Amino acid sequence: MTRPRIGVTVSRRSGWRVFPLFALNIWLAGGRAVRWQNPNKVDIESVKGVIIGGGDDISPSLYGGEIVAEAFFDDTRDALELDVIKQAFDCNIPILGVCRGSQMLNIALGGTLHQDAYGVFSSRRYKTILPRKTVTVSDETRLSQIAGNDPMKVNALHSQAVDTLGDGLRVAARDEGGMIQAIERITDPFALGVQWHPEHIFYARRQRRIFKALVAAATALMENENQIKAVKEDAISSA
Repeated sequence: MTRPRIGVTVSRRSGWRVFPLFALNIWLAGGRAVRWQNPNKVDIESVKGVIIGGGDDISPSLYGGEIVAEAFFDDTRDALELDVIKQAFDCNIPILGVCRGSQMLNIALGGTLHQDAYGVFSSRRYKTILPRKTVTVSDETRLSQIAGNDPMKVNALHSQAVDTLGDGLRVAARDEGGMIQAIERITDPFALGVQWHPEHIFYARRQRRIFKALVAAATALMENENQIKAVKEDAISSA
């Protein structure tokens, strides 16, 4: 069976070491990863799923904020990812946002961020790729269907976090201090954002399920498009 192509956006600074982890997770889930860093190389019609990766902080100018914390911004990447998300929605392509990608998903739908999330919440601050933070998955969410409702151990590398939710989104997980750790679109197409980095925890079954859910949605889209194409070809040949 043909593996669906999944477009993955990554940082221009750290993408060289992060993309292989995404590629591994996507391959294990049944897909094939395509790396996107250059706006001129993005072809939304060539993929059936999208991952918006982590890395650089998002400029507060995108959600009406002011710079209140020291951070590295990449305006080119911001613009690329906003465009990718909007195109994906237009084409009903499933999306997974990872850390920064979860925040960008929220912004694309009109939401805002806490620029210094740990200055707002009492959550314990972690800076590690090891699963040390505990998050609680919300009941009756897509994430709970994917990973279950038991408390989940995840990693944490972020400083920003979702504040006001974007249109059509709901909270899917929070940490012990109440900080939002996952968001998801209420209706199809599939759109899930997680504040942690599941690509680093590929040895954990529940984290692999997140990638499997994305690839399953991408496969369903690909099969549906193939069926529509076959019907059209049959109609033309019988005309």
